[in-house]
Amino acid sequence: MKMLIQAAVTSVIGLVVFGLLVFVPAGTFHYWQGWAFIAVFAAATLIPSTYLAVKNPAALRRRMQAGPGAETRPLQKVIIAVAFSSMAAMIAISALDHRLGWSAVPAAVSVVGLVLVAVGLTIAMLVTIQNGYAAANITVESGQQLSSTGWYGFVRHPMYFGNVILMVGSPLALGSYWGLLIVVPGLAVLALRINDEEAMLKQDLAGYREYMDKVHYRLMPYVW
Repeated sequence: MKMLIQAAVTSVIGLVVFGLLVFVPAGTFHYWQGWAFIAVFAAATLIPSTYLAVKNPAALRRRMQAGPGAETRPLQKVIIAVAFSSMAAMIAISALDHRLGWSAVPAAVSVVGLVLVAVGLTIAMLVTIQNGYAAANITVESGQQLSSTGWYGFVRHPMYFGNVILMVGSPLALGSYWGLLIVVPGLAVLALRINDEEAMLKQDLAGYREYMDKVHYRLMPYVW
C-alpha cells in the first residue's frame, strides 16, 4: 500500500509537470492533442504501475529510482540529464509548434502518434513486468538473473526499443513535425547509454557475453 501511495504521488507530480510542458508553450487549454497525449501517457503508465505495486513492488521501486541522482556511473549521470532535457524539449517545442502554427498535422496523424505513445510505453512497462530487475537506472544487483527470453529474445534492450517508439510518437501526438527533430539527438544519447551500459553488463552480469552472441541486435532488429 505504501508503494502504491508513493507511485500515485509521483504520478500526480509527473502529470503536473507534463501539463506545464504542454500547455504553457501552447498558450492555451484548447489543445485536444495535448489533453489526449497526457491522458494516454497517464493510462499507459498508471495501469501497469498499479499492477506492479500489487504484484512486484520491488520492481516498481526500481522504476521509480530515476534521474541523474539515481545513476552511479558518471557518464550515465550526464546521459540521463541530457535524455530528460531532450524529452522535455521535444514536448515543449511540439506544443509551441501548435501555438505558432509551424506544422499542419492532420488529426489522423496525431491519432497514429497517440497509438505509438501507448505502444511504446506499454512495451517499456511489459518489459518491467517480465524482468523485475529492469530498473530506470543502470545497476546490477546481487543475485540478479539474466533475462534472455520474451522481449529480451527480440532485442537486448527492449525497454529502450519502447522508448524509441515513444519518441517518434510524441511529437506526432502533439500535432508537430518539428518536434521530430529532437528524435535525432535522442537516439544518439540512447546509443551512448546502451554502449556504456553493456560495458558494465559484460563485466558484472553473469552470462551477458554469451547472451550478446545469441541476440545480436541492441535496439532495432536488423539495424543496430
